[in-house]
Amino acid sequence: MSQSKAQAKQPVNILNWILDHAMILIIILMAIYVEIRRPAFFGVASLVNIIQLTAARLPMALGVAGCIILAGTDLSGGRVAGLTGFISAILLERVVTAAGAVNTTRFIGEGTPLYFLSRFVGSGVFIPFVILTVMLVGTCVGAVNGFCMGKFKLHPFIVTLATQLITYGVYLTVSGSKQINSLDPSYNTNFVTKSLFKIGTTSVPVYVLLAVIITIIMWVVWNKTTFGKNMFAVGSNEEAARVSGVNVLMTIIGVFMLAGALYGYTGFIEAARIGSAGPSLGLSYENDAISAVVIGGVSFVGGTGKISGVILGVFMMQLIMSGMTFLGISGNVTYIIKGAVILIACILDMRKYRAKK
Repeated sequence: MSQSKAQAKQPVNILNWILDHAMILIIILMAIYVEIRRPAFFGVASLVNIIQLTAARLPMALGVAGCIILAGTDLSGGRVAGLTGFISAILLERVVTAAGAVNTTRFIGEGTPLYFLSRFVGSGVFIPFVILTVMLVGTCVGAVNGFCMGKFKLHPFIVTLATQLITYGVYLTVSGSKQINSLDPSYNTNFVTKSLFKIGTTSVPVYVLLAVIITIIMWVVWNKTTFGKNMFAVGSNEEAARVSGVNVLMTIIGVFMLAGALYGYTGFIEAARIGSAGPSLGLSYENDAISAVVIGGVSFVGGTGKISGVILGVFMMQLIMSGMTFLGISGNVTYIIKGAVILIACILDMRKYRAKK
């Protein structure tokens, strides 16, 4: 009797597994369709390109994932990346005048702290200072987000929407909506986009290795530190965590500060990877990150998520975006796809949550 019951339950379990992984299965099927239509899609050059895009977007997704684990979200990530990408570019800009002189002060007023820092352009020792500077800028924005949410109990959507607009306004005001295209070689070609090795004829740049290092660090933070355990505890049940002695306010602030630092790093990488910094840098990056994180199994209900899931989600998101490019689908359609991915993934996530309850 018990054996027949187990056999009856088996199809239900298979159905649940399919529904739990429906978004990933759909993307895999779409990728197979693209490969059938365009056989080069699963070629070495295409796959390496997808890995590169995954590495570029992964740090922001890791930051957003922490915010979602707290049962929140963060809409400011893209604009923080845009601002920090611009700061990286002005600190590491190299403009050669008609007379052959090097000018690094087109946006930096003489006598300002940034002006004196810019004097070190071309020195390899300056790169770490730029990274720390932009990560500090992102950390400050994250601190504001976390404090407003933790202290005043404001909704994450409202707070991060406000800081998104403020950050973008600061960026446009400081930059005058101008674009920087000339970057010092020590920044982009000799560091961020420098080739580590080649797979076939396709180079794998340094920022892929940097993404691996950051991912390892984040795995340790999430799984091996008290801060990581507190993050999951607050996301699962804030009141229970508070009763257990967790400093909820500092945990929320810490998670958003860490996310902001990762956004700042993303801006540094993106400006070098693209080779310029302008008003469009960072546009919709947070939407891509949220889509990827939800695909990867990080629940909006809070308290659930894995680093491996975030990596898979980002890879899957880049897979589908690259597939659309291969098929020649208009870039405007990508917004429809991203919106549908978020909606369907959230529906499936809520179904999973209710089934567990």
